[in-house]
Amino acid sequence: MSGVRADCTPWPEDVAAGYRRAGYWRGDDLGTLLSGWAAANRDRTALVHRDRRVTYAELDEWAHRLAAGFAERGIRPGDRVLVQLPNIPEFVAVHFALLRAGAHPVFALPAHRATEIGHLCAASGAVGYVVAEGQVELAARAGEAFPALRHVFVVGEAGGFTPLAEVERDPVPLPRPDPSDVAFFLLSGGTTALPKLVPRTHDDYAYQLRASVEVCSVTADDVYLAVLPIEFNLSLGCPGALGTLHAGGTVVLVEEATAGTCFELVERERVTFTALAPTIVRLWLDEVAWTSRDLSSLRTVLVGGAPLPVELARRTGPALGCVLTQSFGMAEGFLLYSAASDDEETRTTTQGRPLSPADELRIVDDEERDVAPGEAGHLLVRGPYTIRGYFRSPEHNAKAFTADGFYRTGDIVRLTPSGSLAVEGRAKDVIIRGGDKISPAEVEGYLLEHPAVRQVAVVAMPDDLLGERTCAFVTAVGDPPAAVELKRMLHARGVADFKLPDRVEFVDALPLTPLGKVDRGALRAAIATGSRAGDRAERNR
Repeated sequence: MSGVRADCTPWPEDVAAGYRRAGYWRGDDLGTLLSGWAAANRDRTALVHRDRRVTYAELDEWAHRLAAGFAERGIRPGDRVLVQLPNIPEFVAVHFALLRAGAHPVFALPAHRATEIGHLCAASGAVGYVVAEGQVELAARAGEAFPALRHVFVVGEAGGFTPLAEVERDPVPLPRPDPSDVAFFLLSGGTTALPKLVPRTHDDYAYQLRASVEVCSVTADDVYLAVLPIEFNLSLGCPGALGTLHAGGTVVLVEEATAGTCFELVERERVTFTALAPTIVRLWLDEVAWTSRDLSSLRTVLVGGAPLPVELARRTGPALGCVLTQSFGMAEGFLLYSAASDDEETRTTTQGRPLSPADELRIVDDEERDVAPGEAGHLLVRGPYTIRGYFRSPEHNAKAFTADGFYRTGDIVRLTPSGSLAVEGRAKDVIIRGGDKISPAEVEGYLLEHPAVRQVAVVAMPDDLLGERTCAFVTAVGDPPAAVELKRMLHARGVADFKLPDRVEFVDALPLTPLGKVDRGALRAAIATGSRAGDRAERNR
């Protein structure tokens, strides 16, 4: 067993054997799958980015050459390598190349800055980092802070590091990865602090791709527009870019989600489906009535990443001239999909049905007792593509997973009579701002570093555009600092811009529950009613 596998929680042997007997796990590794896709679709277009087009044969050869180059430069099987790239062809090639070299990509988001990158370096023990030219300074800072980070590869101007274009070498035979081993690491939603590393294996992700392609009816004739950051599970493999390649279709990569840019690509490339977050759906709907672009090729819009308000769901299909479907899932695995064949009520009011016949789920109350059918409760899941534990997180795993392997998702759901699930909220105190997940505990920790901040609580406030924004309630030591001063401090610290509080409220004290904990419900209620949270806080001192 490799060192990486020793730091992950495997499926029990009898459970894994059952998944193999049932055909969920077929012993496929993702790098070899690409070779099969290329053999079947050699001259078909795999990737489109701006005016650049890459065929399946070219992508396969490119990944082989990069894999040989990475191995020659010292990337070894089992090594972790941070990959922080926008939606460009290099992301796809680097992803497969690292898999073929036996390394494990760790996907950082393009919006991540020094704080998040430092955390990922420390959590993963990464030896390599692949970035775009605009992130060279970030890479330099990471290299200074983490001596284990020996290799930096840059797409574009390298600034003294290794240009990715110089890595390629003639392909050489490389050991095939164990399909049951980790393929890559996604990031958790970061509900308790900075994100945990989610180990996805070749076996489980290959199954997720096959099953997602089937339920979404993706074929070789489809053209997928990758709008969301490709590092997201939704954009990567639900069915996403990898699922489209599995089906022999074409992936169109775009680096901005603006309606004007995306509508132009839909018309030019005859895009047939895409995946969007609710925030982007709202922006597109605001613009579609004014566009002259031909969107008639668009067959399906899959919405995920955050709950889609029903009123917005009802508008989407008619406004864009396509079928709306929904997805709900997590980097940890479990997925729901509604299907194009479902009735409109199911597609607009629920998030769909479990992806796999082998998905096991429980809906339980606060004491983890099963609720009655139709009642809302906490969602617990396990199955052939849902992890059994985070990487190097034994203490968190003890809280996040039951003794018999169910993952406590932190979501509140209700099972409908049709067998679909409606997601009604979150037990975990995470804020989803335009699809970006923000941990209040993380932001609170940063704000407490300011000498004038005594206490702080960060909560969500509703927003028509982003779904949720962040509001920080702060008690001060002496005179309160200006809100802009706090934001500048976080920015200078290297915190991603989307995590900066959208609003700061200074209060005399934070409201408390009878158990002495911060009453976040009271704070959210104060936002909703426009009342003074500080007045409420005074009564709970």
